[in-house]
Amino acid sequence: MATVLSVSGSPSATSRTVRLLRHLDTRRALQGHQVLPLDVRTVPAEALLGADFRHPAIVAAAELFARADGVVIGTPVHKASYSGVLKALLDLLPQYALTRQDRAAPRDDRHHRARPGHRLRPAAGAEFDGRGPCGEGWFTLDQDITVQENGGLAIAPHASEALDHAVDQFSSALGRTAVPAAAG
Repeated sequence: MATVLSVSGSPSATSRTVRLLRHLDTRRALQGHQVLPLDVRTVPAEALLGADFRHPAIVAAAELFARADGVVIGTPVHKASYSGVLKALLDLLPQYALTRQDRAAPRDDRHHRARPGHRLRPAAGAEFDGRGPCGEGWFTLDQDITVQENGGLAIAPHASEALDHAVDQFSSALGRTAVPAAAG
């Protein structure tokens, strides 16, 4: 089907954001998509903070964005904003790197339910309209995600249903818009 770039904007390898994003990646893979994970925290800080557009890690990340038929961005949201490490990477991408986007952004309260696209718009640039093939992005509250003792993830039923629906819509839209891979 389609190639999906799954970008974790979490600075922590063990955060609920990362775990949720990788959980959703599994669903996309089961739907036949090739999922390419990108953990921004693994990009060297000197490349991000030094705005080194030619650093091999930045070049590789830009190539992943260009290769993808769809992009999923998961970011923790603190004080009503996305992570700084994510912004640092997005600032270094070519102008039109983000044209499709689905988000899963854990939140710690129910008081800031504004559109995720609205929050990411300043980082993504003018070409980002806040809507991807599945429509608006999706917030998942911290309280709806539990890390189990075995490292597994438990998602509250109402949140799980909503996320499954969003992933299915995203996958369906990608199925209609994906460019077939060249035979090689």
